[in-house]
Amino acid sequence: MSDPDFVNSLARGLAVMSCFGKGHEKMTLTEVAQRTDLTRGTARRFLLTLCKLGYIATDEKHYWLTHKVLKFSSNYLATFGLGEAAYSHIQALTDALDETSSMAVLDDSEIVYVARVEKYRIYSNRIEIGTRLPAHSTSMGLVLLSGYTDAELDAWLARNELVKYTPNTISDKRKLKKIVQAARKDGYALSDGALELGVRSLSVPIRDKHSAVIAAINVVSFAGKMSGEMMIERYLPILQEKAKKIGYALERD
Repeated sequence: MSDPDFVNSLARGLAVMSCFGKGHEKMTLTEVAQRTDLTRGTARRFLLTLCKLGYIATDEKHYWLTHKVLKFSSNYLATFGLGEAAYSHIQALTDALDETSSMAVLDDSEIVYVARVEKYRIYSNRIEIGTRLPAHSTSMGLVLLSGYTDAELDAWLARNELVKYTPNTISDKRKLKKIVQAARKDGYALSDGALELGVRSLSVPIRDKHSAVIAAINVVSFAGKMSGEMMIERYLPILQEKAKKIGYALERD
């Protein structure tokens, strides 16, 4: 029996918006229909409606998302106050270490950037608020996953594929579980070229008043600048200090 409270047209409209992404930044009507399992006529109506609302743009052949969709993420972040509460501390972290630092939250298989102060451009692709990266190949993803229980982590591993991006990416699920468990025990995670060779990052979790992991902050640098051991020695104490301050700031909000 169908759910009388389920609005199919809304679900299909959201499916159209969600079908755009990396590798599918611009698509034809046919491509959108194929990715959403909609007929061309139905897909066209949804696309044109979203165009009139300003969420999608078109050149009459291709369609793509507009910056207006970022309003949803902005509203989400404002609800929790994450970016606002963290920004001054992320700025102070960047100034103190002379390195790029960021904050992210977990959205199943990906981390989503909610605050960032860039000192140097590290990754080949630009990282900004709202950027999504695979959790298993980032240090922030590892500490965010460390907030899961072993049972929750097993369920996460069962439903997600661990894509290998570089020779350093952990694609073995048993090995990744051990690394996440180590991050849970140690209170930090170090990633060395797991997403892009030559990039090293160190992350710690941000916890709420119940000690639940709600976000992560990191510092990222060129791998040739210093060893992982030196990065931990020099950067971990201030990362932990800023994580506590952000947690306190969120409690006050």
